[in-house]
Amino acid sequence: MDRLIGDKQFYRRVLLVAVPIMIQNGITNFVSMLDNIMVGQIGTEPMSGVAIVNQFMFVFFICLIGATAGAGIMGAQYYGSGNNGGVRNAFRFKILSCMAITAVCMFVLMTFGDSLISAFLHEGESGSLDATLEYGRKYLRVMYVGMIPFALTQAYSSTLRETGQTVVPMIAGVSAVCVNLFFNYVLIFGKFGAPALGVVGAAAATTLSRFVELALVAGWAHKNSAKNPFIAGVYSSFRIPKAVTARIFKVGAPLLVNEVLWALGVSMLAQCYSVRGLDVVAAVNIANTLSNVFNVVFISMGNATGIIIGQILGAGDLKRARDEDTRLIAFSVFCCIITGLAMFSIAGLFPQIYNTTETVQNLAASFIRIVGLCMPIYGFVNAAYFTLRSGGKTLITFLFDSGFMWSFAIPIVFCLSRFTALPIVPIYLISQLTDFVKCIIGFVLVKKGSWLHNIAVEE
Repeated sequence: MDRLIGDKQFYRRVLLVAVPIMIQNGITNFVSMLDNIMVGQIGTEPMSGVAIVNQFMFVFFICLIGATAGAGIMGAQYYGSGNNGGVRNAFRFKILSCMAITAVCMFVLMTFGDSLISAFLHEGESGSLDATLEYGRKYLRVMYVGMIPFALTQAYSSTLRETGQTVVPMIAGVSAVCVNLFFNYVLIFGKFGAPALGVVGAAAATTLSRFVELALVAGWAHKNSAKNPFIAGVYSSFRIPKAVTARIFKVGAPLLVNEVLWALGVSMLAQCYSVRGLDVVAAVNIANTLSNVFNVVFISMGNATGIIIGQILGAGDLKRARDEDTRLIAFSVFCCIITGLAMFSIAGLFPQIYNTTETVQNLAASFIRIVGLCMPIYGFVNAAYFTLRSGGKTLITFLFDSGFMWSFAIPIVFCLSRFTALPIVPIYLISQLTDFVKCIIGFVLVKKGSWLHNIAVEE
């Protein structure tokens, strides 16, 4: 048990990294939940249209994470070894890659937006497919505008976290979601003399919040260059040494491919569920909305694991990295047991907030209970993933994450949803439980210790 439980200093260090990330992501997802509930008051079709488009925005967000992941691993280890120039080059790489990803995603959505939305529209017991398509189309047109500031914010915020500045991105995120919440209320329902814009108002509020967040996080970073040495002269040139670029590509390319395939895999699973009708689309959206609020626990612990272990590896203390990682994983699972129980306990109440049918509410409650039960599995898998990633073993993480999803989880759900009469709730349960197999694989890979690798010292 001593290997699993740390001392007060250990938990203080973990919480100093994890809690600001948890607060930022928690408030962001909580306000997104309120946003979703507001749209849900308009009806099932607007809620479903927005949910489908947000699935595409989720893919975009994950692509940004993938594009910056390799530079993030290098940045954390550069910071751990005191190399500010290395952090600066990693940040420049993030800016360039984020802009490239944004350009590609905007082109795809502008060209194939209607077809992508239609792929999620299937007849069910209720709901108009044409109306859902139109709501999704209107929402997407406005969301384009916020994609660039959102991408730039990811580059700034992730670098600040990797260099120990976790509070500022949290404050910027909290401020942005407050702006989003206020203007959601004003523009969706037409308050204080504003027109009632419905889904268009929801998209406008989200876009405005993206600009606010970028202004705050980038403004602070440049104003406080003494605390952020990497920011000095960062835009004087975008030249990155070939050796650094090559190393980031070597570390990051598998992560980028992994994140893109994983995000597409999540969307593919959602599309498989949608084959069972518009009611399922709405129910999955409700369940995901609540899940996202609770998921911040294991997501933040995963990020904390990657940052802390990355810095320890960069300092060259491999034995300490193994010991700390064991405790981090155990703490993540413990936290997820608590959040899973909390989620399970409110599963029957939360869907009743939405202005939708009883069928949708009952389905959503079942999905929420399943996610609550599986939460400890998610906690272990996510911590194992960030452990493997922190040491630069990105090919292994690729096979462990998206490789597993496309070779195992997706084929199972695809076949069950299309070629059997099995109800959607058992299909959803089987889909989530596939992560238990991944849990076993993760345990073996972490215990093996091949991730104990100092990349920065090789520079």
